[in-house]
Amino acid sequence: MHPADRTLPRLLGDARRWFDEALLAALRQAGASPVSPTHLGLFAVLDQDGTTVSELARRMGVTRQTAHQATHSLMELGLLEQVPDPASARRRLIRRTPLGERAHQQATLVLEQLEEALAERIGRQAVTALRAALEAPWGPAPVLGAPEA
Repeated sequence: MHPADRTLPRLLGDARRWFDEALLAALRQAGASPVSPTHLGLFAVLDQDGTTVSELARRMGVTRQTAHQATHSLMELGLLEQVPDPASARRRLIRRTPLGERAHQQATLVLEQLEEALAERIGRQAVTALRAALEAPWGPAPVLGAPEA
C-alpha cells in the first residue's frame, strides 16, 4: 500500500501501535508484569478514584465482556482492585492498587521518554502541532450521508 493511500484513522492507529509496542517492550525489559495492549488501553482510561467496568468499556470502545476480562486479569496480577462505589450501593469501581499505581507511574515516565524520542525523530514543532491538533475540541462526530457510488 502506498503511504498516501492510508487514511487518517489508520495513521492514528499506526501511531498508537508505535507507542504501545515501545511501552510494552520497555515494561518487559524492566521486568514488569506481562500486560497486553488491551491492558494498556484500560489503564489509560481509568480514573484515579476508580471507574465502572461499563464506563471502561465505553471509553476503550470494546464490549463490556472484553473490559471485564481485562479488568479481572489485571486484578489477578495485583494491579487493580474492585471497591464499592460510594455514590451507589449497586455499583463497583475498578481502581489501581498501590502496585498498579507504581506501574502506572512507570508507564507514564516511559511515555514521556517516547514522546521525547518522537520529537528527536520528527521535530519538536511537529510533536507540538500534533498534540495541539489532538487536544483541540473536535465536537461530536458528524452524521454524514453515504457517499454516492
